Amino acid sequence: MKIASFNINGIKARLPALMDWLDEAQPDVAILQEIKSIDENFPREVFEDKGYNVATHGQKSFNGVALLSKLPLEDVTRGLPGDDDDEQARYIEATVVGDHAVRICGLYLPNGNPVPGPKYDYKLAWMDRLRARAEDLLAEEMPFLMAGDYNIIPQPEDAARPQDWIEDALFRPESREAWRKIVNLGLTEAFRVRNQAPEHYTFWDFQRGAWQRNDGIRIDHFLLSPECADLLTDCQIDKEVRGREKPSDHVPIWINLAA
Repeated sequence: MKIASFNINGIKARLPALMDWLDEAQPDVAILQEIKSIDENFPREVFEDKGYNVATHGQKSFNGVALLSKLPLEDVTRGLPGDDDDEQARYIEATVVGDHAVRICGLYLPNGNPVPGPKYDYKLAWMDRLRARAEDLLAEEMPFLMAGDYNIIPQPEDAARPQDWIEDALFRPESREAWRKIVNLGLTEAFRVRNQAPEHYTFWDFQRGAWQRNDGIRIDHFLLSPECADLLTDCQIDKEVRGREKPSDHVPIWINLAA
């Protein structure tokens, strides 16, 4: 089972690029972030025509997450538990059933800038809620993964110029501590299990020629439960997508799970 995550930075602007990548990569499941669309305006028919089941949790002009799956999507839930007043569309869950049943948790974690301030407080509180959700899922002992744009640079080697990110919400000590608390529940960070080398990134800013200089950061991640990690056979980043026409500032990252 090939499962991919892709922050597309606007479904309307990136639909041609997304469709080309889907045709090329052929993921069984695609987890999308920043669709920037309400559910009613999401172009679900074009994906259904390609054999995908579609679930969305949208929001006008901002945020928004979606799941595309060639397998049935069961028990779909929208929104991260823990705050009934949270109106931001950043989280969606569903179970896909192939040779194995896997709970897919798609997320778009808050950026958190500027620091300090309410946006950063929201980011850290959101991460506390994500940790609590992971604890609940671990207790169920079902294979699950949490994938998406985490807006977290885990280590200095995950940035071309880590010194420039020291005071940024993506790299602040409190942010990375919250990340480690989630990972240390017993989750596996899929990419680093397969590749420990530096200079592997998933995001390049549109400004200052970041792509041309490979001035990137790695902020899109897969975290796998122990039962899911046992099935992991590969994890790769489709870097070349960033150099195509009208790209997102992110590129897809994907895993393969054994049958």
